[in-house]
Amino acid sequence: MNYELRKMHTTEEKLHEFGHLLEIMTELRTKCPWDMEQTFESLRTLTIEETYELADAIIRDDKKEIRKELGDILLHIVFYAEIGSETGDFDIYEVCKGLCEKLIYRHPHIFADVEANNSETVMQNWETLKLKEKGGNNSVLAGVPNSLPALIKAHRIQDKARSVGFDWEHREQVWGKVQEEINELKTEIDAMDKDKMEAEFGDLLFSIINAARLYDINPENALERTNRKFISRFNYLESKTISEGIDLKQMSLAEMDVIWDEAKRIPPTPEEEK
Repeated sequence: MNYELRKMHTTEEKLHEFGHLLEIMTELRTKCPWDMEQTFESLRTLTIEETYELADAIIRDDKKEIRKELGDILLHIVFYAEIGSETGDFDIYEVCKGLCEKLIYRHPHIFADVEANNSETVMQNWETLKLKEKGGNNSVLAGVPNSLPALIKAHRIQDKARSVGFDWEHREQVWGKVQEEINELKTEIDAMDKDKMEAEFGDLLFSIINAARLYDINPENALERTNRKFISRFNYLESKTISEGIDLKQMSLAEMDVIWDEAKRIPPTPEEEK
């Protein structure tokens, strides 16, 4: 049903609305005091916020909110393009044209005669072509943004290294590395060397993220799922103690564990199961 509803809008209708959006943006930049003041830098943090709001809507699987947040992201894209047009650096035409050219170039299995029958090959071709675009002088890891959150960055680094064959021969081998990092962390904990403890803890996290990648588990999604589960159970613990007039701070851990076990027996919500 949703697919049929989506197909009701023709390409012409979509282009008309996109054109309307561009006209509105131009109007706002010439007449609205707030919009006129915005710059690339002033919009940057707002764009990050909008991206996280979209991610939240996706986690909740709220299609209505996803549509709304996509609109907000699109607004920012059009906003940046409008500013670029005013400075003479680029406009939305060049943004779209560049993207189209890149998509065609990096999908030779669709638009040329290259064969790629699985996603693994597609990604390897993508990374190879990406390096060629940059003259072959850039590092494989050069495209990983420095500002990415550390967990996501680690996964992306490992994925890019894999694309050129730097990976375990058999995924089961990663568990030996995980155990090795645990042992090294324990050694530094025994020595109470804070700096080395932090370094080894980072190595352990990196190896666990690598294991997740090898078993096709998104570590960000996995951790967020656990976050939601913990929040739900802790909220139950708080609500139960408040309803019974008990001060949570005065309870022993053993007493908390009794209520925590109750919370664990409550079936997870659909959101927690995602």
